[in-house]
Amino acid sequence: MSSWKHYTYECDFCVVGGGMAGTIAAITAARKGRKVVLVQDRPMLGGNASSEIRMQVRGAHGKENKETGILSEMELEAIYRNPTLNPTIWDGVIWEKVKAEKNITLLLNTSCIDVTMDGSSIASVLCWQLTTYSYHTVKAEYFADCSGDSVLAVPTQAEHRTGREAKSEYNESMGMEVADSKTMGMSILIQVRETDMPVPFIPPSWAYVYDDESFATIAYDEFHSSYRDHTLGTNGVNFWWIELGGHMNVLDDTEIVRDELIKTAYGVWDHIKNHGDHGAENWKLDWIGFLPGKRESRRYVGPYVLTQNDIQGNKNFDDVIAYGGWPLDDHNPMGFLNRGEAHEKSQFLPTPSPYQIPFRVLYSKNIDNLLFAGRNISATHAAISSTRVMGTCSLLGQALGTAVTICSREGIFPRELSAERITELQNMLLEDNIMLPTLVRTIPALTNGAKINLTDAQIATLQDGIERITADGIDHHIALDAGTDLEFRFEEPTAVEQLRVIFDPDYSRESITQFSRFQLFAMRSHVGKDFKAVTMPKNLAKSFTVSIDRGDGGWEEIYATQENRKDLFTLKIGERVVGVRLTCLESWGGSTINLYACDLA
Repeated sequence: MSSWKHYTYECDFCVVGGGMAGTIAAITAARKGRKVVLVQDRPMLGGNASSEIRMQVRGAHGKENKETGILSEMELEAIYRNPTLNPTIWDGVIWEKVKAEKNITLLLNTSCIDVTMDGSSIASVLCWQLTTYSYHTVKAEYFADCSGDSVLAVPTQAEHRTGREAKSEYNESMGMEVADSKTMGMSILIQVRETDMPVPFIPPSWAYVYDDESFATIAYDEFHSSYRDHTLGTNGVNFWWIELGGHMNVLDDTEIVRDELIKTAYGVWDHIKNHGDHGAENWKLDWIGFLPGKRESRRYVGPYVLTQNDIQGNKNFDDVIAYGGWPLDDHNPMGFLNRGEAHEKSQFLPTPSPYQIPFRVLYSKNIDNLLFAGRNISATHAAISSTRVMGTCSLLGQALGTAVTICSREGIFPRELSAERITELQNMLLEDNIMLPTLVRTIPALTNGAKINLTDAQIATLQDGIERITADGIDHHIALDAGTDLEFRFEEPTAVEQLRVIFDPDYSRESITQFSRFQLFAMRSHVGKDFKAVTMPKNLAKSFTVSIDRGDGGWEEIYATQENRKDLFTLKIGERVVGVRLTCLESWGGSTINLYACDLA
């Protein structure tokens, strides 16, 4: 080791893994004042959502359940900067969000290779950076494993497990008669583009050959299609079903599985182009991945293990910190090799949306300062089949980063937060515009004491603590015309610390794009000639100003923006004032500017 350079960092919080969960956990903690080191073993952030894998972010079903928080902030920035949804520009948006945080040290191309323990706590991690051929030791108070593969599990001896539980263990209908080590597999995706002329495709000699449609028959339950869809189109399938490896060792055999996936992917495209009439004459192969996207590997064990029955029973948790709503989507371990009735069926079972996820699944049962978020949380194989999607993982990352902020400030372990400060954690998440099912944000007393120049009905809507559409179809916003002032007035100078506003991000995404797949999250797969660029949510505020009246002769403008891209806006005021004014000047194309909340604290 002495022949290589060796760097050492000391921080409050070390995050291992820069997928959506880890990146958002790091940003959250950094914005709340924690010193963070983010370690990512790839050259870019985003994990399965990055340009080298290109799986689209998915989350809870129902437009009223669209995930918000930092994930929404990233998506809106990407829509603004990247209307054609170029995957590499999306990489840049995520990277920029991290690099903008002065409290984050980012180590890309860096793998964690060992740990040093201090009793039942992690003292430091040892990492190797491929690009600089150097070692990096990170010492921290708290560690989060957001690697997906739970890379800290083995060296720390944290309790963890791999594979599928027996039915008898948790009484899950999706369980096996006998527990096994099989998992869901990994996929390599392909993306294609429609052109104005015929484009031939000559397959490499090593590609598999599928000269008929027999590969398209898939064993699924009655809730899911029994066909591997390979029709082309802008709104078409992303070929997620090019999947292998769940019946092998998903960690040890990754390189072997990757090679098989590449041969399979090229073979599938050869089939579409050269075997049968698929209307693909003018379509060309635009991109093929060489890094498999994983669905499942090791899962940590925490104080609580989330189960299929918790999800389908819509269980309420006192320590709810996030929600899910994707179906129980359990892919057959054989993946692409699975054929019709000859193999065990995959399962695709409906879930309540949203359902609650508790804090106790985000920290280790036996390692005091180890937390985790993403597809490796404390949950059964069946439950992970729903919680693993990246919209849900992003919410888990924001909850984790917020929890570490409290732990670090108070000098406590996660288990102590769970016992003593869970309400504080929940309130902080609500303040950051994270929906927690059954909980309603409390409006600050300062807001209730102000005189507001709105109707009683508008005030009631802004102060109902509900900041989105609800399942009953009620949209809890008010609509203001361009140029409208919203004023808070006090009878005497009053200390105001912050203005908080929730603008309308268009939870349906119907004003952003006509394509249903992009409406789930603004990421594309294929580009047909009918492709149209996405646009900003039409009723989101584009330009607005904030002014204050100190009571000494009029209004002073203290903030102005011409191109707002955020749904959550907060502004520190920190003065004694008799008035605060928000002037909504222009939307992104709608006839009104919609607000879900506007209050002072």
